Amino acid sequence: MKKSITLLISLILLTGCGNNKDNNQTQDNSNKEPVKEEKKVTIVNTESDQRTYAVMINNHKAARPQSGLQEAYIVYEFMVEGGITRMMALYRDNASAKIGSVRSSRHYYLDYVLENDAMYFHWGGSPQAYSDMKTLKIEHADAVGSVFWKDKSLNRATEHTAFTSTEKMTNYVIDKKIRNTTKQPLLLEYTTDEIDLSSLPDSKIANTISIKYSNYQTVGYEYDNLNKVYKRSANNKPSTDLVTQNQYTVKNIIVYDLKYSTIKGDTSGRQNIDNIGSGNGYYITNGYATPIVWEKTSRSSQTVYSYPNGKEINVNDGNTFIQVYPTSGTLTINE
Repeated sequence: MKKSITLLISLILLTGCGNNKDNNQTQDNSNKEPVKEEKKVTIVNTESDQRTYAVMINNHKAARPQSGLQEAYIVYEFMVEGGITRMMALYRDNASAKIGSVRSSRHYYLDYVLENDAMYFHWGGSPQAYSDMKTLKIEHADAVGSVFWKDKSLNRATEHTAFTSTEKMTNYVIDKKIRNTTKQPLLLEYTTDEIDLSSLPDSKIANTISIKYSNYQTVGYEYDNLNKVYKRSANNKPSTDLVTQNQYTVKNIIVYDLKYSTIKGDTSGRQNIDNIGSGNGYYITNGYATPIVWEKTSRSSQTVYSYPNGKEINVNDGNTFIQVYPTSGTLTINE
């Protein structure tokens, strides 16, 4: 009898210990902090040392629609001669099979090639651009057959038919043993947490934006509240992609004006821009615009974009269009 009682107690203790052990393990796991998955910026790989490719993009009316702009992480737009604008698209991590049409260089775009430590791809250039590319030692590919092709299927003048791809640019860089890595930080600081500009001083609702460069070119943006992006247009017509036929969308817009002037003695009316120094502009995202200050201290230095209190801005994860219009132009931001 005594032996049976002892055995029963042993079984109870053994079973209890086993249960306690399991319960303790469950309790320990429940007390642990949940592992937070780190969000990563998707427009560029912020940990990558991949060098940027900068491509000159034609923006003549006869060259629209363009191709491949949605995959660019930054697009600059400046005015050139005749009130026409030209864009420079930056690619780093996102592949694009057809980019263009590609057009010729102007010398002030080189400042933005330098500030991004980019390899430069273009089809032709102004005398000033060629001179500065040599002086500034810009690594570039100009109308190289292995990089560009002419799309003869398009019903356009031949100067509006040159295209490239990220694959062709990469192959060229590898083949020519050109440096394809960089130690230079990205121009902009990105965040995966949605930026809310509504509470910042002097911010205003920005549902529609109009940027008049000239009588030839007015850029428009309309906010898509559902997708939290801006739909881009040019001269009141949606800016669509040649391949996908989708309207281009933009997450971040940086806009400011500069003094443009015609180069003395240039019979084509080519422009200079006064871009060394500082001035005022706007950062626009998620339906709001807030005042910012830009500063560029030299041709090669990175432009710094800050709030009026001096704190450098972060931008939302997504593509950015940097719109630099002349002081003679007009910026309109409406609710």
